[in-house]
Amino acid sequence: MQTPAARKAELVIHREHQQLSMVVTGMQRLVKLFGAGVDVPRPVMFRSMLFYISEYPERLHHPKEERYLFARLRHRANDLEKTIDELEEQHVQGKARMRDIEHAFTRYELVGESALPVLREMVEGYAAFSANHRRLEEEVILPAARQWLTEEDWKELDEAFGSNRDPFGGVKVEADFGRLFATIVRAIREP
Repeated sequence: MQTPAARKAELVIHREHQQLSMVVTGMQRLVKLFGAGVDVPRPVMFRSMLFYISEYPERLHHPKEERYLFARLRHRANDLEKTIDELEEQHVQGKARMRDIEHAFTRYELVGESALPVLREMVEGYAAFSANHRRLEEEVILPAARQWLTEEDWKELDEAFGSNRDPFGGVKVEADFGRLFATIVRAIREP
């Protein structure tokens, strides 16, 4: 049996997962550099990474997964109930982890080197947590979606994931996040 071509929504989800992964890798790199006695980008770069994760995946990507993808799979594939519950709980945990990292970074800014081990541990923990979350979605949820969702389901998913908009203002924000992402990538690629 031939595997169907990836749908627009699926491609968007993969792209957003790759972008999140790059930002998390950038956070790991910056935290390693903080204690290495080398020049690092200004603290605003780390804060930009925190902002990117808090605003894009947490406020746009995850709610759409829950509202469009997970809800339809709950209806069509009952054997995924436990996995979807776990993923939704991870969305909640991700927000809390990001808040904790922000607090740890603020402590590092205030007291310096002595706060670095806690920050480093939290960032590494978030990186592992985030990678496992993406893996579960990509290896379990998306294949199930290809199997169980209808053409009508996919049309709604394609439309939802193809139009990332600010939920409060109705303003298209993808370009702003694209510029922020490009800035972060440039900063983490610099020596």
